[in-house]
Amino acid sequence: MTILAIDLGKGKSVFCLFDTVTGEVQFGSVATTTRSLGALVERLHPERVAVEICPLAARVYDLAQSLKVPVQVADTTQDAWKWKNVKRKTDEDDALKLARLSALDQLNLVHMAAPAMRQWRKLVEARAALRTERTRCKNRIRALLLQEEQEWPAGKRGWTAQSLKGLAELAQPLDQCPPTDLWRGVLHLELQRLAELAATVQVLEAKLDELAQQDQRVELLQSIPGVGPRTAEVIVTALDDPRRFQNSRQVASYAGLTPRRFQSGQMDRSGRISKRGNRLLRWALNQAAWMAVRYNPWARAVFQRIGAGRKERRKLAIVAVMRKLLVIAWAMLRDRRAYRPGPVATAAA
Repeated sequence: MTILAIDLGKGKSVFCLFDTVTGEVQFGSVATTTRSLGALVERLHPERVAVEICPLAARVYDLAQSLKVPVQVADTTQDAWKWKNVKRKTDEDDALKLARLSALDQLNLVHMAAPAMRQWRKLVEARAALRTERTRCKNRIRALLLQEEQEWPAGKRGWTAQSLKGLAELAQPLDQCPPTDLWRGVLHLELQRLAELAATVQVLEAKLDELAQQDQRVELLQSIPGVGPRTAEVIVTALDDPRRFQNSRQVASYAGLTPRRFQSGQMDRSGRISKRGNRLLRWALNQAAWMAVRYNPWARAVFQRIGAGRKERRKLAIVAVMRKLLVIAWAMLRDRRAYRPGPVATAAA
């Protein structure tokens, strides 16, 4: 078998053509463009293409798929990719290591979704990033008001239409501020930024609502009490094809909700969750889990049983609810069945 391993770079990529029978290796470089990479694959006729996961990996994956060449996208977070104990590291070394691990079937492969799903996922991630920036903007405004000894309502009351009107009265264009009141100009800029973010989020959510209406899986997950459209679309875009997971533990591990394990000799213990999975999925599950504890009987029963009424066990209990919520959502997507309350929910009710 001949394996074409490509170490992708922004402008130029280094490739390694590895023959698994003879051990012969051929190195070269190519421009990182679809046309150049396509010409390379057609010229070398490899039986497999391997690349590391990066922003450019999707381009090579789609190209190889169109040329009907098997392609592997490798996860580089595993121990085999750590270079801290080696004396030399070059692009050729990276490409050769990738080819050899692919030949040994030792690559931890990354699932690549269809182009349309990847675009939807980018939109979901963009919304999360905008909401984070909006929260930071609000925090900067509160810090500014605190510094200037301006009292302001706490929580959501500080961002009602009436409260924003009051902030606008305190603000003043920066070019009109005297040297002693420059904070009013800073407040004016922050309010402008907050308004821009709110408008952008509104446009983005309108598009997400349109996409959600075209996918029955989002509506299916919303049958779970405590799961709204935003959480449902995060789960759908993150899991993509639910049948790629063989069991519930694999699903939980993908979200970073499985415990770390430490084993040596007679010692074998579990630690905290790994947090090595999809961060956005974990955040969405956390939000949904707290809502489910309030409105979903089975989630409340699980939370109370594991939490045992102790404050120090609340985080442990909510992680358990997150994991069960994810497994339920995965099973619903796999079987295409709406939510049905189980015996725990019935007993709790």
